[in-house]
Amino acid sequence: MRVPEPTVSTRGVAWFAGVEASDVVEVVDVRAQPERLTEPGWWAVVGDFEGTVRAWRFARTRPARGAVPGRWSGPDPAAWVSSLDRAQYVAAVGRVRDHIEEGDVYQANLCRVLSAPLPAAGGEPAARALGAVLDAGNPAPFSGGVQVPGEVWVVTASPELFLRVEGGVVSSGPIKGTAATSDGLTEKDRAENVMITDLVRNDLQKVCVPGTVEVTTLLGEERHPGLVHLVSTVQGVLDDDVAQAKDLWARLLDATYPPGSVSGAPKSSALDIIAALETVPRGPYCGAVGWIEVGADGSVRAELAVGIRTFWWADDVLRFGTGAGITWGSDPEGEWAETELKARRLVGLASDGAPGRMTD
Repeated sequence: MRVPEPTVSTRGVAWFAGVEASDVVEVVDVRAQPERLTEPGWWAVVGDFEGTVRAWRFARTRPARGAVPGRWSGPDPAAWVSSLDRAQYVAAVGRVRDHIEEGDVYQANLCRVLSAPLPAAGGEPAARALGAVLDAGNPAPFSGGVQVPGEVWVVTASPELFLRVEGGVVSSGPIKGTAATSDGLTEKDRAENVMITDLVRNDLQKVCVPGTVEVTTLLGEERHPGLVHLVSTVQGVLDDDVAQAKDLWARLLDATYPPGSVSGAPKSSALDIIAALETVPRGPYCGAVGWIEVGADGSVRAELAVGIRTFWWADDVLRFGTGAGITWGSDPEGEWAETELKARRLVGLASDGAPGRMTD
């Protein structure tokens, strides 16, 4: 008896790591149905910081095109507003420092979401066109996007690796410490990076063979357009029980999500503080964006980025998040300036193709 081909929707596109995918077959809740991601295929993944992680399986993949259709028309540069204004953000940094003084937390990432009306960005050409603008003006190692009508519209220029899985090894590359130049990086930045690297190491130990988790790079410097980051790399060998489990992705996410670099330490306490101080959900910002490929032999390759330097569109509004890690050594005005630095270039490109100034 001939088995019928699966029904394929001729909608949706995703592009990551030199691959372009089209035609969505299905979408799954990764944490509720992790076993689906053991089936052969190529999946695009978007996770909200608040916990929901979805994956779309695409019927077709090919090498990414050199040019994309469509022309990007962004919002008015003056239309952007922030979920926390300057005074509110500075006050919130002070409240995080109060929590640190009281021993509730060592570090917490405090974020704000910028938004601007944009009624005309709903289709694939717009998403691909914004991706092309970002690739030209702010190339990033984990750039890409996912657009499925009525379900997801995300375009990222993320510089940060959340999880890479290949050959039974899982790795992560937390970023903590940002400045305009290397000379601007401080001892506070270095201490914060070491703190979060240790948190990521602890997360990976929950799913790896004991003794295999190691920090292969500590306090490495990476230069990106307009700024420099401190980046460390942690990796380990997946425990066989995890690597071969039907619920592999549920176990990985239970151990590591949301990413430590954009939550804080201890993670559970930091998340409580974030929920109390931030006024809107982060959504895909600070979540996960990337891809998973399962071979016919069951082998798994995946590369999920932390959803920073990321735009998402819904309800005729374009959004972009920016934040900073707060420690006892934080200067509130300096942390506000760091959020401006991180956002200025990207929001400028999305507005009129040039770096701009954020709304206070």
